[in-house]
Amino acid sequence: MEKGVHRWVVDISKWDPSPNDFCSALSLLPQHQRSFVKRFVRMEDRKQALVSRLLQYALVHEVLGIPFDEITINRTLEGKPYLENDNAGLEFPNFNFNVSHHGDYVAIASEPLCLVGLDIVSYDIPPKETVLEFIQNFSSYFSSLEWDNIVNTGSCDGILAEFYRYWCLKEAYVKAIGSGLAYGLDKVEFHHTKWTNISVEIYGEDRREWRFWLFELGKGHWASIARGHPRSATESYRKTLKGSEFNLEEYHKGLNLPNVDFVSRTVEELISVLHGEAYNIPGDERNA
Repeated sequence: MEKGVHRWVVDISKWDPSPNDFCSALSLLPQHQRSFVKRFVRMEDRKQALVSRLLQYALVHEVLGIPFDEITINRTLEGKPYLENDNAGLEFPNFNFNVSHHGDYVAIASEPLCLVGLDIVSYDIPPKETVLEFIQNFSSYFSSLEWDNIVNTGSCDGILAEFYRYWCLKEAYVKAIGSGLAYGLDKVEFHHTKWTNISVEIYGEDRREWRFWLFELGKGHWASIARGHPRSATESYRKTLKGSEFNLEEYHKGLNLPNVDFVSRTVEELISVLHGEAYNIPGDERNA
């Protein structure tokens, strides 16, 4: 099952396409995906939406071997993308993926059995707001323990970093289960040892069937990964999964799979994948 665990990230600040190059990349997508990308007015938003979709199609094509023109990706009512192809990824009991973008980075993560949630944050605040004014807007989403940890960190930079780490983990959890709502996040309480060995309590109950990781991407960006039990998925998302109930032995195999680092990809590589062209990623064991 390890071959179903992937983490890819693209630094879109390094991609400055001409109008023709952008249109050429956009034309690779199915019509309904192209229409969604073109809904955005700002070019930066269009780039993020386009690269997010290129990542989804390229990863599904490369990992599952489905021909590009046979890949069908839709979204739940809450907005979570899922693979609709029947019998896709037969070697994986529950292949699923999640995407995120913020600031300079767009990323995707996949899992072969467990739910996967991914979130990226960039440490920034709106103009004309202090750090404390900014984070106060979100105080209701944190438990009293988390909030105390945030505001007692020390410097303003430290407070902002602590805030975003907690926020990133909460978002990854919400996205893993397929919920479009942040309601009740103060009851999703995270514990950690210097941001390792991260665990979660939900409504006071220790949820050992979940794993979480934080990654520093650079340039003031962090990413979080959530890995959890498929039975935790919302009803609409659960319907898109192959299964939501697994015996304890099978589930623990998926839960305890090695986590992997993010592999840096370029937009040109993704386009090459979808064109079926050969490429190599330095240090990637798949090319060994």
